[in-house]
Amino acid sequence: MLSNDRSTPPRHTRVFATVLQFLVLAGCGAQAPAAEADADGFRGTALTEPLPRVDFTLTDTQGQPFAFRERTDGRLTFLFFGYTSCPDVCPVHMTNLAAVLQRFPHDVRSRVMVVFVTTDPERDTLERIRDWLDGFDPSFIGLRGPVDEVNRIQTQFNLPAAGVGQLRPDGSYDVGHAASILAFQPDGPARLAYPFGTRQADWEHDIPLLLR
Repeated sequence: MLSNDRSTPPRHTRVFATVLQFLVLAGCGAQAPAAEADADGFRGTALTEPLPRVDFTLTDTQGQPFAFRERTDGRLTFLFFGYTSCPDVCPVHMTNLAAVLQRFPHDVRSRVMVVFVTTDPERDTLERIRDWLDGFDPSFIGLRGPVDEVNRIQTQFNLPAAGVGQLRPDGSYDVGHAASILAFQPDGPARLAYPFGTRQADWEHDIPLLLR
């Protein structure tokens, strides 16, 4: 059962044991050295099979419906499922991606969309998501919906459903979630994922290749 307490967990909180194991399986871990490029020149992790740009609709931070496939069509789109109270994976991913995008000229940045979907709608109100994302890049899009719907969407992307950890006495809790960002190239599908530990140098190297 989710807590109705909307306090933010302390930043030093570590993820509970079972979720930590799950995140390791999903690609989480300590910051790794810059990745080596694969045969196609990418440093991201190649997916076994391309993932189609699934058609789903959730509510954006303006309170409006956001149809993912329609709104992101033709754009390089980074899709990430996480939560604003995350102590490590989420803020690191967003910080690195925002920092790298700022290094590119406007004509490149305008072709890239970053879409964040909360896995903790109990605490992550639309206002809270917007405030959190604005701390990284105001252009980042935040989406919210019922957790059952979000988990259904994740399964369509071959991602495990989010899991809620043990409720602490202060009302806080951790949420286990996939630690990788999916990269949908402008022509449609996602062929690469970027796990926690992806360096800014890797993002900077791959973004121009993904836009080709």
